[in-house]
Amino acid sequence: MSTHLPPELERIRTLARRALGPVLPATKTTEAEPNFLFDAKRSEAGRDLPPYYLVYFVLVELLGFSNLGKFEKVSWSIPLDYHGRAFLIEHRKFGVGIFVRDPATDEAAATEIVIYIKRATKAAEPFFDWLADEALRKSALNVVNNSGSLFERFTFFRDAYKEKVAEAERRKDERIVKEGPGWSSESRPAFQLHIESRWLALASIEAFFSWTEHIFIHIAILRGKVTSGVDVSELAKADWSEKFKSVFDLTEQASKEFYDKLIAIRQVIRNFVAHGAFGKDGEAFQFHSGAGAVPLMLPHHSNKRRVKMTGHLVFDHADALATIDLFIGHLWHGPRVPARLYIQEGQLPVILTYAARGTYEAAMQSIDEMRDLVDHLSREFDRAANMDW
Repeated sequence: MSTHLPPELERIRTLARRALGPVLPATKTTEAEPNFLFDAKRSEAGRDLPPYYLVYFVLVELLGFSNLGKFEKVSWSIPLDYHGRAFLIEHRKFGVGIFVRDPATDEAAATEIVIYIKRATKAAEPFFDWLADEALRKSALNVVNNSGSLFERFTFFRDAYKEKVAEAERRKDERIVKEGPGWSSESRPAFQLHIESRWLALASIEAFFSWTEHIFIHIAILRGKVTSGVDVSELAKADWSEKFKSVFDLTEQASKEFYDKLIAIRQVIRNFVAHGAFGKDGEAFQFHSGAGAVPLMLPHHSNKRRVKMTGHLVFDHADALATIDLFIGHLWHGPRVPARLYIQEGQLPVILTYAARGTYEAAMQSIDEMRDLVDHLSREFDRAANMDW
Protein backbone atom coordinates (compact mmCIF):
# COMPACT_ATOMS: atom_id res chain seq x y z
CA MET A 1 0.00 0.00 0.00
CA SER A 2 1.38 3.41 -0.95
CA THR A 3 1.92 6.22 1.53
CA HIS A 4 -0.81 8.82 2.02
CA LEU A 5 0.59 12.08 0.72
CA PRO A 6 -0.37 15.72 1.12
CA PRO A 7 -2.18 16.98 -2.01
CA GLU A 8 0.83 18.94 -3.28
CA LEU A 9 2.88 15.72 -3.54
CA GLU A 10 0.34 13.68 -5.50
CA ARG A 11 1.82 15.21 -8.64
CA ILE A 12 5.18 13.68 -7.67
CA ARG A 13 3.57 10.25 -7.48
CA THR A 14 2.22 10.72 -11.00
CA LEU A 15 5.59 11.87 -12.33
CA ALA A 16 7.42 8.93 -10.74
CA ARG A 17 4.89 6.44 -12.12
CA ARG A 18 5.33 7.94 -15.58
CA ALA A 19 9.14 7.85 -15.26
CA LEU A 20 9.01 4.14 -14.43
CA GLY A 21 7.61 3.44 -17.91
CA PRO A 22 6.86 -0.25 -18.58
CA VAL A 23 8.12 -1.37 -15.16
CA LEU A 24 4.96 -2.56 -13.39
CA PRO A 25 4.01 -4.53 -10.28
CA ALA A 26 3.93 -8.27 -10.98
CA THR A 27 0.47 -9.83 -11.27
CA LYS A 28 -0.95 -13.32 -11.64
CA THR A 29 -0.63 -13.00 -15.40
CA THR A 30 3.10 -12.14 -15.29
CA GLU A 31 5.16 -14.91 -16.91
CA ALA A 32 7.42 -16.62 -14.33
CA GLU A 33 9.05 -20.00 -13.74
CA PRO A 34 7.42 -22.10 -10.96
CA ASN A 35 10.35 -21.64 -8.54
CA PHE A 36 11.41 -18.22 -9.76
CA LEU A 37 11.37 -16.64 -6.28
CA PHE A 38 13.93 -19.16 -5.06
CA ASP A 39 15.98 -19.72 -8.22
CA ALA A 40 16.38 -16.14 -9.50
CA LYS A 41 20.00 -15.09 -10.06
CA ARG A 42 21.64 -11.73 -9.49
CA SER A 43 22.20 -9.64 -12.62
CA GLU A 44 25.22 -7.45 -13.22
CA ALA A 45 22.99 -4.51 -14.14
CA GLY A 46 21.46 -4.46 -10.67
CA ARG A 47 24.78 -3.36 -9.19
CA ASP A 48 24.10 0.06 -10.71
CA LEU A 49 20.80 0.60 -8.88
CA PRO A 50 20.36 3.65 -6.63
CA PRO A 51 20.75 3.11 -2.86
CA TYR A 52 18.47 0.36 -1.56
CA TYR A 53 16.35 2.69 0.56
CA LEU A 54 15.55 4.98 -2.40
CA VAL A 55 14.51 1.97 -4.47
CA TYR A 56 12.23 0.80 -1.66
CA PHE A 57 10.78 4.25 -1.04
CA VAL A 58 9.91 4.91 -4.67
CA LEU A 59 8.50 1.47 -5.46
CA VAL A 60 6.76 0.50 -2.21
CA GLU A 61 6.10 3.70 -0.28
CA LEU A 62 5.32 6.00 -3.20
CA LEU A 63 3.97 3.74 -5.95
CA GLY A 64 2.50 0.90 -3.90
CA PHE A 65 4.39 -2.07 -5.34
CA SER A 66 4.02 -5.25 -3.27
CA ASN A 67 6.77 -6.23 -0.84
CA LEU A 68 6.85 -9.98 -0.25
CA GLY A 69 8.54 -9.38 3.10
CA LYS A 70 11.58 -10.83 4.84
CA PHE A 71 13.25 -14.14 4.09
CA GLU A 72 16.51 -15.63 5.27
CA LYS A 73 19.24 -13.14 4.22
CA VAL A 74 16.61 -11.03 2.41
CA SER A 75 15.31 -7.78 3.92
CA TRP A 76 12.64 -7.13 1.30
CA SER A 77 11.56 -8.53 -2.06
CA ILE A 78 9.61 -6.70 -4.78
CA PRO A 79 8.34 -8.68 -7.81
CA LEU A 80 8.20 -6.72 -11.07
CA ASP A 81 6.55 -7.14 -14.43
CA TYR A 82 8.61 -5.93 -17.37
CA HIS A 83 6.99 -6.50 -20.75
CA GLY A 84 5.04 -9.40 -19.29
CA ARG A 85 7.99 -11.22 -17.69
CA ALA A 86 8.89 -11.52 -14.00
CA PHE A 87 11.91 -9.87 -12.37
CA LEU A 88 12.78 -9.37 -8.71
CA ILE A 89 14.35 -6.47 -6.89
CA GLU A 90 15.63 -7.62 -3.52
CA HIS A 91 17.76 -6.22 -0.74
CA ARG A 92 19.94 -9.13 0.29
CA LYS A 93 22.82 -9.35 2.74
CA PHE A 94 25.32 -8.43 0.01
CA GLY A 95 23.30 -5.53 -1.34
CA VAL A 96 20.34 -4.58 -3.46
CA GLY A 97 20.02 -6.11 -6.90
CA ILE A 98 17.83 -7.16 -9.80
CA PHE A 99 17.35 -10.92 -9.93
CA VAL A 100 16.49 -12.70 -13.16
CA ARG A 101 15.72 -16.16 -14.49
CA ASP A 102 18.70 -16.37 -16.86
CA PRO A 103 21.48 -13.75 -16.71
CA ALA A 104 22.61 -14.67 -20.22
CA THR A 105 19.29 -13.67 -21.80
CA ASP A 106 17.85 -11.23 -19.24
CA GLU A 107 20.80 -8.89 -18.68
CA ALA A 108 19.68 -6.37 -21.30
CA ALA A 109 16.20 -6.16 -19.79
CA ALA A 110 17.69 -5.74 -16.31
CA THR A 111 19.79 -2.85 -17.61
CA GLU A 112 16.66 -1.17 -18.96
CA ILE A 113 14.87 -1.64 -15.63
CA VAL A 114 17.75 0.07 -13.82
CA ILE A 115 17.47 3.05 -16.16
CA TYR A 116 13.74 3.39 -15.49
CA ILE A 117 14.20 3.10 -11.73
CA LYS A 118 16.87 5.80 -11.79
CA ARG A 119 14.47 8.09 -13.63
CA ALA A 120 11.74 7.37 -11.10
CA THR A 121 13.99 8.06 -8.11
CA LYS A 122 15.04 11.35 -9.69
CA ALA A 123 11.39 12.34 -10.13
CA ALA A 124 10.61 11.30 -6.55
CA GLU A 125 13.19 13.54 -4.83
CA PRO A 126 10.57 15.88 -3.26
CA PHE A 127 8.91 12.78 -1.79
CA PHE A 128 12.18 11.68 -0.20
CA ASP A 129 12.58 15.13 1.35
CA TRP A 130 9.05 14.90 2.75
CA LEU A 131 9.75 11.44 4.19
CA ALA A 132 12.86 12.74 5.96
CA ASP A 133 10.99 15.75 7.36
CA GLU A 134 8.21 13.47 8.64
CA ALA A 135 10.74 11.17 10.30
CA LEU A 136 12.36 14.16 12.01
CA ARG A 137 8.99 15.48 13.17
CA LYS A 138 7.95 12.09 14.57
CA SER A 139 11.43 11.36 16.00
CA ALA A 140 11.49 8.04 14.15
CA LEU A 141 15.26 8.33 13.98
CA ASN A 142 18.54 6.75 14.97
CA VAL A 143 21.40 9.10 15.83
CA VAL A 144 24.61 7.71 14.33
CA ASN A 145 27.39 7.07 16.84
CA ASN A 146 30.83 8.07 15.53
CA SER A 147 32.34 8.52 18.98
CA GLY A 148 34.70 5.55 18.67
CA SER A 149 36.55 6.79 15.60
CA LEU A 150 36.54 10.39 16.85
CA PHE A 151 38.05 9.35 20.18
CA GLU A 152 40.66 7.19 18.43
CA ARG A 153 41.66 10.22 16.37
CA PHE A 154 42.15 12.22 19.58
CA THR A 155 44.19 9.51 21.31
CA PHE A 156 46.31 9.02 18.17
CA PHE A 157 47.40 12.67 18.13
CA ARG A 158 47.71 12.89 21.92
CA ASP A 159 49.91 9.79 22.14
CA ALA A 160 51.98 10.94 19.17
CA TYR A 161 52.48 14.28 20.97
CA LYS A 162 53.68 12.52 24.12
CA GLU A 163 56.07 10.34 22.11
CA LYS A 164 57.45 13.39 20.30
CA VAL A 165 57.99 15.25 23.58
CA ALA A 166 59.74 12.22 25.08
CA GLU A 167 61.99 11.92 22.03
CA ALA A 168 62.87 15.61 22.25
CA GLU A 169 63.81 15.15 25.90
CA ARG A 170 66.00 12.14 25.09
CA ARG A 171 67.79 14.06 22.36
CA LYS A 172 68.00 17.45 24.07
CA ASP A 173 71.80 17.38 24.21
CA GLU A 174 72.28 15.95 20.73
CA ARG A 175 74.08 18.05 18.13
CA ILE A 176 74.48 17.22 14.47
CA VAL A 177 77.50 18.84 12.87
CA LYS A 178 78.07 18.88 9.12
CA GLU A 179 81.27 20.15 7.56
CA GLY A 180 82.55 20.83 4.11
CA PRO A 181 85.34 22.75 2.40
CA GLY A 182 85.37 26.06 4.21
CA TRP A 183 81.98 25.64 5.96
CA SER A 184 80.27 23.88 8.83
CA SER A 185 76.77 23.78 10.26
CA GLU A 186 75.23 22.58 13.49
CA SER A 187 71.62 21.56 14.14
CA ARG A 188 69.75 20.36 17.19
CA PRO A 189 67.12 17.67 16.48
CA ALA A 190 65.28 18.53 19.71
CA PHE A 191 64.39 21.95 18.29
CA GLN A 192 62.48 20.48 15.34
CA LEU A 193 60.96 17.79 17.56
CA HIS A 194 59.52 20.48 19.85
CA ILE A 195 58.00 22.23 16.84
CA GLU A 196 56.42 18.98 15.66
CA SER A 197 55.14 18.25 19.17
CA ARG A 198 53.28 21.59 19.14
CA TRP A 199 51.62 20.66 15.84
CA LEU A 200 50.52 17.33 17.31
CA ALA A 201 49.24 19.02 20.47
CA LEU A 202 47.10 21.40 18.43
CA ALA A 203 45.78 18.49 16.37
CA SER A 204 44.89 16.53 19.50
CA ILE A 205 43.07 19.50 21.05
CA GLU A 206 41.11 19.99 17.83
CA ALA A 207 40.25 16.28 17.84
CA PHE A 208 39.16 16.43 21.48
CA PHE A 209 36.66 19.20 20.84
CA SER A 210 35.36 17.40 17.76
CA TRP A 211 34.78 14.27 19.85
CA THR A 212 33.04 16.16 22.65
CA GLU A 213 30.79 18.06 20.21
CA HIS A 214 29.55 14.63 19.13
CA ILE A 215 29.46 12.74 22.40
CA PHE A 216 27.71 15.43 24.46
CA ILE A 217 24.66 15.08 22.21
CA HIS A 218 24.58 11.31 22.72
CA ILE A 219 24.90 11.63 26.50
CA ALA A 220 22.17 14.28 26.60
CA ILE A 221 19.82 11.90 24.76
CA LEU A 222 20.62 8.99 27.06
CA ARG A 223 19.94 11.15 30.11
CA GLY A 224 16.60 12.30 28.71
CA LYS A 225 17.65 15.94 28.29
CA VAL A 226 16.71 15.88 24.59
CA THR A 227 14.24 13.34 23.22
CA SER A 228 12.96 14.54 19.84
CA GLY A 229 14.52 14.83 16.42
CA VAL A 230 13.91 18.58 16.40
CA ASP A 231 15.61 18.95 19.81
CA VAL A 232 18.64 16.96 18.65
CA SER A 233 18.86 18.98 15.45
CA GLU A 234 18.81 22.23 17.42
CA LEU A 235 21.41 21.01 19.91
CA ALA A 236 23.67 19.92 17.05
CA LYS A 237 23.63 23.52 15.76
CA ALA A 238 24.31 25.01 19.20
CA ASP A 239 27.67 26.19 20.51
CA TRP A 240 30.00 23.79 22.28
CA SER A 241 29.19 25.51 25.57
CA GLU A 242 25.49 24.71 25.20
CA LYS A 243 26.28 21.08 24.45
CA PHE A 244 28.44 20.96 27.59
CA LYS A 245 25.59 22.38 29.68
CA SER A 246 23.20 19.75 28.33
CA VAL A 247 25.34 17.10 30.04
CA PHE A 248 26.78 18.79 33.14
CA ASP A 249 25.31 20.71 36.06
CA LEU A 250 27.42 23.86 36.36
CA THR A 251 26.34 24.32 39.98
CA GLU A 252 28.58 21.32 40.68
CA GLN A 253 32.05 22.74 41.41
CA ALA A 254 34.23 20.24 39.53
CA SER A 255 32.12 20.51 36.36
CA LYS A 256 32.19 24.32 36.54
CA GLU A 257 35.97 24.36 36.94
CA PHE A 258 36.43 22.08 33.94
CA TYR A 259 33.99 24.18 31.95
CA ASP A 260 35.95 27.38 32.62
CA LYS A 261 39.29 25.76 31.77
CA LEU A 262 38.04 24.08 28.60
CA ILE A 263 36.26 27.21 27.39
CA ALA A 264 39.52 29.13 27.79
CA ILE A 265 41.42 26.49 25.82
CA ARG A 266 38.75 26.38 23.14
CA GLN A 267 38.54 30.13 22.71
CA VAL A 268 42.27 30.53 22.39
CA ILE A 269 43.14 27.54 20.24
CA ARG A 270 40.01 27.06 18.20
CA ASN A 271 39.53 30.76 17.48
CA PHE A 272 43.16 31.12 16.44
CA VAL A 273 43.10 28.05 14.19
CA ALA A 274 39.60 28.61 12.80
CA HIS A 275 40.39 32.15 11.70
CA GLY A 276 43.41 31.25 9.62
CA ALA A 277 45.93 32.07 12.40
CA PHE A 278 44.56 35.62 12.61
CA GLY A 279 42.57 34.97 15.76
CA LYS A 280 39.71 37.23 16.83
CA ASP A 281 41.52 39.77 19.01
CA GLY A 282 44.30 41.08 16.83
CA GLU A 283 46.69 38.25 17.63
CA ALA A 284 48.27 38.36 14.16
CA PHE A 285 48.93 42.13 14.18
CA GLN A 286 51.98 44.08 15.27
CA PHE A 287 51.91 47.85 15.58
CA HIS A 288 54.74 50.21 14.78
CA SER A 289 56.51 51.92 17.66
CA GLY A 290 59.79 53.37 18.73
CA ALA A 291 60.53 50.02 20.31
CA GLY A 292 59.98 48.29 17.01
CA ALA A 293 57.13 45.99 16.01
CA VAL A 294 54.95 45.23 19.05
CA PRO A 295 52.13 42.66 19.36
CA LEU A 296 48.73 44.38 19.10
CA MET A 297 47.40 42.12 21.87
CA LEU A 298 49.66 43.29 24.67
CA PRO A 299 50.16 41.07 27.74
CA HIS A 300 48.08 43.35 29.99
CA HIS A 301 45.03 42.64 27.76
CA SER A 302 45.40 38.89 27.81
CA ASN A 303 43.20 38.55 30.95
CA LYS A 304 43.16 34.92 32.03
CA ARG A 305 44.28 33.58 28.71
CA ARG A 306 47.26 31.30 28.66
CA VAL A 307 48.46 32.66 25.34
CA LYS A 308 50.42 35.68 24.23
CA MET A 309 51.13 36.52 20.62
CA THR A 310 54.76 37.25 19.89
CA GLY A 311 56.32 35.88 16.73
CA HIS A 312 54.14 32.80 16.93
CA LEU A 313 51.52 31.10 19.07
CA VAL A 314 52.91 30.37 22.54
CA PHE A 315 50.73 27.95 24.44
CA ASP A 316 51.17 25.56 27.34
CA HIS A 317 50.26 22.45 25.40
CA ALA A 318 51.17 20.08 28.21
CA ASP A 319 48.90 21.90 30.65
CA ALA A 320 46.01 21.97 28.19
CA LEU A 321 46.30 18.26 27.42
CA ALA A 322 46.62 17.43 31.12
CA THR A 323 43.36 19.30 31.71
CA ILE A 324 41.73 17.37 28.89
CA ASP A 325 42.87 14.02 30.27
CA LEU A 326 41.50 14.91 33.72
CA PHE A 327 38.22 16.02 32.17
CA ILE A 328 37.77 12.72 30.34
CA GLY A 329 37.98 10.97 33.70
CA HIS A 330 35.36 13.37 35.05
CA LEU A 331 33.14 12.85 32.01
CA TRP A 332 32.82 9.11 32.66
CA HIS A 333 32.22 9.50 36.38
CA GLY A 334 29.10 9.44 38.53
CA PRO A 335 25.74 9.51 36.71
CA ARG A 336 27.45 9.30 33.29
CA VAL A 337 29.14 5.93 33.87
CA PRO A 338 26.37 3.91 32.13
CA ALA A 339 26.61 6.24 29.11
CA ARG A 340 30.19 5.12 28.50
CA LEU A 341 29.03 1.52 28.34
CA TYR A 342 26.46 2.37 25.66
CA ILE A 343 28.35 4.97 23.62
CA GLN A 344 32.05 4.19 23.81
CA GLU A 345 32.05 0.46 24.52
CA GLY A 346 28.82 -0.63 22.85
CA GLN A 347 29.33 1.73 19.88
CA LEU A 348 25.56 1.74 19.39
CA PRO A 349 23.47 4.42 17.69
CA VAL A 350 20.96 6.25 19.84
CA ILE A 351 17.32 5.43 19.03
CA LEU A 352 15.11 8.47 19.60
CA THR A 353 11.94 6.44 20.09
CA TYR A 354 13.69 4.82 23.07
CA ALA A 355 14.57 8.27 24.37
CA ALA A 356 10.99 9.52 23.99
CA ARG A 357 9.50 6.66 25.99
CA GLY A 358 12.12 6.81 28.75
CA THR A 359 13.96 3.55 28.00
CA TYR A 360 17.38 5.19 28.08
CA GLU A 361 16.67 7.32 31.12
CA ALA A 362 15.69 4.17 33.04
CA ALA A 363 18.80 2.30 31.86
CA MET A 364 21.01 5.19 32.99
CA GLN A 365 20.10 4.44 36.61
CA SER A 366 22.53 1.53 36.86
CA ILE A 367 25.36 -0.19 35.00
CA ASP A 368 23.52 -3.52 35.10
CA GLU A 369 20.39 -2.03 33.50
CA MET A 370 22.48 -0.43 30.78
CA ARG A 371 24.49 -3.59 30.18
CA ASP A 372 21.27 -5.56 29.66
CA LEU A 373 20.04 -2.95 27.17
CA VAL A 374 23.37 -2.89 25.31
CA ASP A 375 23.43 -6.68 25.05
CA HIS A 376 19.84 -6.77 23.76
CA LEU A 377 20.35 -4.03 21.16
CA SER A 378 23.69 -5.47 20.02
CA ARG A 379 21.98 -8.78 19.28
CA GLU A 380 19.17 -7.03 17.41
CA PHE A 381 21.55 -4.93 15.30
CA ASP A 382 23.69 -7.99 14.52
CA ARG A 383 20.59 -9.95 13.53
CA ALA A 384 19.43 -7.14 11.25
CA ALA A 385 22.89 -6.75 9.69
CA ASN A 386 23.02 -10.49 8.96
CA MET A 387 19.35 -10.53 7.88
CA ASP A 388 18.71 -13.46 10.21
CA TRP A 389 14.97 -13.15 10.30
